[in-house]
Formats: sequence, structure tokens, C-alpha cells
Amino acid sequence: MTRILTRRRFIHISAAAAGLGALSSAHPARAELAPVTWRGTMLGAVATMEIHDDDRSRAERLIVLACAEARRLERLFSLYLDDSALVGLNRTGILIDPAAEMVDLLSTSQHYSTLSGGLFDVTVQPLWELYASHFARDDADPAGPAATEIKTALARVGSGRLSISRERIVMPRGMAVTLNGIAQGYVTDKVVELLRAHGISRSLVDMGEARAIGSRPDGRPWEIGIADPDVVGQTKTVLPIVDRAVSTSGGYGCQFGAMGQFNHLFDPRSGGCALRYRSVTTVARSATAADAFSTAFSLMPEDEIRSLLPRVGIDRVHLIDGAGKSVELSA
Repeated sequence: MTRILTRRRFIHISAAAAGLGALSSAHPARAELAPVTWRGTMLGAVATMEIHDDDRSRAERLIVLACAEARRLERLFSLYLDDSALVGLNRTGILIDPAAEMVDLLSTSQHYSTLSGGLFDVTVQPLWELYASHFARDDADPAGPAATEIKTALARVGSGRLSISRERIVMPRGMAVTLNGIAQGYVTDKVVELLRAHGISRSLVDMGEARAIGSRPDGRPWEIGIADPDVVGQTKTVLPIVDRAVSTSGGYGCQFGAMGQFNHLFDPRSGGCALRYRSVTTVARSATAADAFSTAFSLMPEDEIRSLLPRVGIDRVHLIDGAGKSVELSA
């Protein structure tokens, strides 16, 4: 049976899944044809690798190398590790002599912000903090934060106010960055680069976003499932994928309020939340682009998305609207 990988953002991970996970230990009769698999967590999401190689010991060594590289990048980009570079930037407003990958990812984020008309913005963290603190109160107004509070938070949003260079990264006091809308894709791309550099031509990597290297060993496409936003564990659509990345964003992944009328996909123009679609799935060569634009497209009407596709490197977009209807847009 073909394995289907279902994408769902912001999964709550059990303690048993923490750490680097484990290599599969099964050795079938034809070990050279069996994949070496790994499962664990990365940047707060379930992460997996499935490496197909005739040399099983080499594949196992590459799993270890790939995990080490992903963990190194996680220590740069995580909001949840107290000693990460990102936490340090948010705490002090400055990073001196930043890692090259931090400079690269923040510069890419600013580029995507420009391409999306400002809808992709890594400085929306003050809005997350506002909504999270508001709905954590016992007496929280179910209508959400007050307009004055949203206005105050929005005054601290704007990726164009980040100053990025190889020497330092600086932002005004009170601003804060989240890379949750792009870092998983970026780490996936870096792991794919590492595996390709070591000669791997058929594998599936998912560091929070999925990217296929080539096709399956038998020549068939990989199959990536789009989760049903309304039924946990159910698949709405299956995408055949060869040498492409897939990313899904949906407000159902992290909701605020008893009625779930607010979510983590914030509009940097208004301070409101994305309610236009139940989910947005992008297919692209780059997992970084797929990740970022699945977020940005969540705030755009269909015609605007369609007009942007040729310019932003996205091949296909699968939308599930508020009524549960699926629509596919192609570049």
C-alpha cells in the first residue's frame, strides 16, 4: 500500500515523540531496497525522513548527519528554545555577527514580504502575543482583543523595519520576529541539499514541511495527503508529487477562543485573522517558498493568488474554502 503523508500544521506532540527519534531497525531479505526511516520532532512539528539507497549503512549515516544539521538550524530559528538566536534577537533587538543562515532566511522573508504585498510578515509575533495573552484570561472577551490593543500591537509590526546585514541584525524596541511560517520549509530545503550532495536521488524529507527528492524507487510519484480541516486524521485530497515540496496552512491548526473564531494566521494590515479559507496548500520546487506562500495566500482572494503564481515560484495551489469546497489553481 502506498504511504500517504498527511500535512497538518501546529500538531501537539506527545512526550514520547520528543528528541531525535529512532532509525528503523527492520532488515527485510532485500535490505538494499528497503528505506531507512526516521521520525521525531523539529521546530515543534512531527518530522520524518525516508531515505532510499542501496547502501543501508550510508543511508543511516546520512540520517545522523541530516538530524544534526536540522538541530543546528533549530537552535537558530526556534521560538521555544531559550538560548536560540531568534529568542536572543527578540529579547535584545540585536544580533551581532549572526549566522549566515539567519541572515539568509530573514533576507528571504523580506523578499517574500515584498512579493506578497506585505501579507507575509515575520514580525507579526506581537499579534500572536496579544491574542494568546487575551484568551488566556479567565474573563477574556469572546469578541477578541480591543481595537486599541490591536492598534498598539500593529505599531510593532513591519518587516521592512528590520535591518539585516552580515555584521548585525537590528530591529526597533518592542518588535518581535516569528519564523514559524517559513523556518520549517527552510530546514527541509537544507536537509534536501545535504542529501543531494551525498548522492541521494530518491527520498522524502519532512522537517515540518514535506519535500520529495525525485520519485519513489519504482518510478511512481510520492503521495502527500491534504488533511480534512473538519475531521482529525482524515485526508481530503491526495497529491502526486515528484521533486516538489508541499506546504499547508490552515486556521484550524491553532485557534483562539471557545468558538475558534480567531487563529494564528494574522493579517499584518488589520491585525485580524485569516478566515477566507479552511486551508491553503502550495506545491513548489522550494519548501521555503511553499511554506511562506501557503501563509500569505491564506489572506488573498483567488484572483490575486492566481496572478502571483508565475512570479513567486509556486506551481499549484489547493484551496479548501469555508464551505469545504476544493479549488485548484495552477501557474
